Amino acid sequence: MGDLKEAGAEASPAVAAARGGLSLLSQGESEEPSAQGSALFLGGSEVKSRAVVKYSSAPPRTAFARLEEKTDLKLPPANWLRESAKLGPAGTTILGNSKKSKPFSSFGMAYDFIDSVGNDVDVVSDSENIKKLLKIPYSKSHVSMAVHRIGRTLLLDELDIQELFMRSSQTGDWTWLKEFYQRLIDQKWQRKKKSKEHWGLKNDFVRNILWTFEDIHMLVGSNMPIFGGGRYPAVSLRLRDNNKPINVLTGIDYWLDNLICNVPELVMCFHVNGIVQKYEMIKTEEIPNLENSNFSTKVIKDIAQNILSFLKSNCTKEGHTYWLFKASGSDIVKLYDLTTLCEETEDKYQNPFTMPVAILLYKVACNMMMKKNQNKKHYGTIRTLLLNCVKLLDKSRHPQIIASANYMLSELFQLDEPKKEESSESPLNENSDESYSEEEEEMPDSDENGSYGTSSDPSDDNKAVAIIKSVGELSVPEKYKSIHQIRPSCAFPVCHDTEERCRLVLSYVLEGLKSVDSSIKKESDLPAADPSTPIPLKYEDESTRGGPEGLEKQMALFLDKMGSLQKGNYSSQSGMIPGSWQHKMKLQLILKSSKAYYVLSDAAMSLQKYGRALRYIKLALQSHDTYCCLCTNMLSEVLLFLSQYLTLCGDIQLMLAQNANNRAAHLEEFNYQTKEDQEILHSLHRESSCQGFAWATDLSTDLESQLSVSCKCYEAANEILQFSDLKSQNPEHYVQVMKRMGNIRNEIGVFYMNQAAALQSERVVSKSVSAAEQQLWKKSFSCFEKGIHNFESIEDATNAALLLCNTGRLMRICAQAHCGASDEFKREFSPEEGLYYNKAVDYYLKALRSLGTRDIHPAVWDSVNWELSTTYFTMATLQQDYAPLSRKAQEQIEKEVSEAMMKSLKYCDIDSVSARQPLCQYRAATIHHRLASMYHSCLRNQVGDEHLRKQHRVLADLHYSKAVTLFQLLKDAPCELLRVQLERVAFAEFQMTSQNSNVGKLKTLSGALDIMVRTEHAFQLIRKELVEEFDQPKSGETAPAADSSPSLNQEEVIKLLSIFESRLLFLLLQSIKLLSSTKKKTSSNIEEDVVLKSNKQVYSQLLRGTANKNATLLERTEIIIHLLGQLARGGSSAVQ
Repeated sequence: MGDLKEAGAEASPAVAAARGGLSLLSQGESEEPSAQGSALFLGGSEVKSRAVVKYSSAPPRTAFARLEEKTDLKLPPANWLRESAKLGPAGTTILGNSKKSKPFSSFGMAYDFIDSVGNDVDVVSDSENIKKLLKIPYSKSHVSMAVHRIGRTLLLDELDIQELFMRSSQTGDWTWLKEFYQRLIDQKWQRKKKSKEHWGLKNDFVRNILWTFEDIHMLVGSNMPIFGGGRYPAVSLRLRDNNKPINVLTGIDYWLDNLICNVPELVMCFHVNGIVQKYEMIKTEEIPNLENSNFSTKVIKDIAQNILSFLKSNCTKEGHTYWLFKASGSDIVKLYDLTTLCEETEDKYQNPFTMPVAILLYKVACNMMMKKNQNKKHYGTIRTLLLNCVKLLDKSRHPQIIASANYMLSELFQLDEPKKEESSESPLNENSDESYSEEEEEMPDSDENGSYGTSSDPSDDNKAVAIIKSVGELSVPEKYKSIHQIRPSCAFPVCHDTEERCRLVLSYVLEGLKSVDSSIKKESDLPAADPSTPIPLKYEDESTRGGPEGLEKQMALFLDKMGSLQKGNYSSQSGMIPGSWQHKMKLQLILKSSKAYYVLSDAAMSLQKYGRALRYIKLALQSHDTYCCLCTNMLSEVLLFLSQYLTLCGDIQLMLAQNANNRAAHLEEFNYQTKEDQEILHSLHRESSCQGFAWATDLSTDLESQLSVSCKCYEAANEILQFSDLKSQNPEHYVQVMKRMGNIRNEIGVFYMNQAAALQSERVVSKSVSAAEQQLWKKSFSCFEKGIHNFESIEDATNAALLLCNTGRLMRICAQAHCGASDEFKREFSPEEGLYYNKAVDYYLKALRSLGTRDIHPAVWDSVNWELSTTYFTMATLQQDYAPLSRKAQEQIEKEVSEAMMKSLKYCDIDSVSARQPLCQYRAATIHHRLASMYHSCLRNQVGDEHLRKQHRVLADLHYSKAVTLFQLLKDAPCELLRVQLERVAFAEFQMTSQNSNVGKLKTLSGALDIMVRTEHAFQLIRKELVEEFDQPKSGETAPAADSSPSLNQEEVIKLLSIFESRLLFLLLQSIKLLSSTKKKTSSNIEEDVVLKSNKQVYSQLLRGTANKNATLLERTEIIIHLLGQLARGGSSAVQ
């Protein structure tokens, strides 16, 4: 332990008397534990205690040496008032600060350990206050403490009433409390000597300790001196008068101090009249058993748990100042809500705790917000902290904190995320503004707690929130056990839809804007912002970095082009100073409002409320325009927002263009505006005219104008993406913008194309193509070309193919425009028509190449093939019907027609089952029919080359057969089928004219009659439709079949039927003649006889049938069906 000579100097009487009378060694070795210091478990078997030193400002722990006996403690030591590094800063010693703790000491600790507040720690206080509370049942002295709740944490501070009243006599504050206190105590208060201390928010403790006592977690400040050295690593030192025994209060004091500070032993220095007598070492766990001061540690534990439960159950309102008071000599402990009492006075801001509490609420919320990984689960708590902070503050005095708090409240609501299922949904109501949702009830023993003790003025007791009737109750185990389970976080309000969530955000943004705007008016009167009060700006760190070179310049040029920048750009009309807190905060609030309006607009779009969507996107763009006017360092993230806003605006304008029939409803929604929106817009107008993007948000009634504005929006959105590296950073958004640009250009292209087609249809046939038409073609073509480029730039083959297909359609319209330039009778297929049709073919082929294979997009592939087939078919048909004989030889024309028809067949898919299959089959059948007719015509008109004639004969027969086969597959083409069969019969008749032998002629006749018999299928279809048409007016019971074809062209049927009857009569007559002639010349043939007989009967009946001019079409059809059936039965064996 060392002797006196090694000690170097003696302690002064003052220091010795106050701090234990041990001399200080200059060569102390051990240091205070670090913030993560070791923990000791003390307290014995009855209680559990663990302490961790979180912070220590003490110099290295000093070893101690015993003073020799008979040392006079009243004499000053040699090192009295000596300056030394070991002695710490001026006015303090390693023994700690001897001043009484300050009223806001818990706040100082809370600021330093903000992570612990609101979550893990139950109590933050000076160790002296903790000891005073735990000694309440043993002590008659008064207790006066302020209690504040932050989350689940209680902050305890000594509330020196006398000091308050002395201050109030000078400032006029707290007069209401002075009057209340005088009535409560019913005695004159004693004026104490005025304290010179100023209440501050500093952490004045030598060390801060996280002390766990049983299940109570406390952050405690202590100034108790700790010595060490040798085999005593840590001891506390106490000076005692040998003539005065230690009482229970002193014993509890010593024991708690050692537990709190992790000190295992106590050294007692006994003296008589200042003369050292002896030293005694006592282990911490033995202190409760000392003679004359023994106490139960279990009882102390019960007292601690009861007091904490009592306070937590009753100090329920965050931001309120509670006063725990016990009068000197009284057994009754009362708890008052000073905030409620204060609010009854004229000025609710008289409470000096208001500002520290508000700042602490704000700081705790800020701290939680900064923890990005886990802050979502604390959103309910953060929101409550901020709402209570705002409640406490005077808007006119603290606009910066109020604006910042409202901004953070707006940040809690995720605008860009879909609503997630909440684990515990609670409706948004007035209770959500409170700290915690548990009800403010009394303790379980409400019958006892409700019976107040006697008092001089019972009406004052009624003002108490809760009362402990007798301090003795605190020693009863679990007497005040709280039934209120403090939840770690509050229920976050459930927003049932996007609009509700955005509206909440905008309400906070508006409050923030109001705070900023009100402060600008009288900024010169405001005190400078407290540098220790951070304003969490989400983008602040990024804004300090220099943006990419030239970005500002690019943006300025862009905005100038858009019409956004007026004179005095990049400056505030309200006079805000760039870089000031108002400037930074308003920027963030405006940006938040623009995002909220964007999300509202997007939600309205999905509901097809396009007028409302346009109103919201207008507000979003107005907000962003103001942001651009204020911002001195444009961030790429903010530019991306603008690109997204303009993209959505383009979508809305396009949808308005496509839904012109609801224009009145859209206009009404567009013009409606809430009071909140008006106020936000008013705040924006303080800085900017907000007209930068007015062109994008006009609600036009002109379709072309709407499409044009939509296109301009997309172009502007794309232009922004070209700045810096936004395009590469946001590839998905770039692809979306490109797709929309391609789409709108397609829409505009189609619009101009349809206008051109309308002009064409109104034009007199003989007139040539007008300049207006040609201008529309050029506009349409330009749009399609740009759109194709847009889609190709993002490798969107399908949409590029669709636009190529539309360009092909435009070329066909151009071709059609040139067809009516000459007289119909003299008309020929013109070179211009051929040119444009060939261009159309080129575009369709490009579309197919763009797709590559059918697998890419089967529907588009099939559509392009169909259009290509149609183009070839139209070109071939026009060349066939209006042969350009003045320019080309017949053979050349026939060759070109044949090639075009075959190409049309190539792209006409008759095999794939689809809705278009019947159309394809009809097209293919028509092509075969036309080719057969062409070869038939060639054969009639051709003279000479027998080889070519034979080839044409074979091709005509082949195509007729294929045409019949395909027409027979269709249910709605009986006339076409009949016409093809009649042409086949005519073809047979033509062949017969060149035959000389009767046998050859008879064979041809038999073939022709066989064709006639096969037309029965066509007549059955005609009969079916005639019956349906005949029956329909009589009875509405039988609905037409789902697959029934359109009504028959009866004129066409009559015409074809007449031809059929005449040709059948002719064939039957020729057959009868030839068979009769053959019979005379040769021996009898039974089969031929049967055929002859059958043919005669049919011929006879047909003559009688055709002679009846009154027969209906249905009757005539039924006769034909009957006769064809007879022919089939009678001549079946004869037909080869």
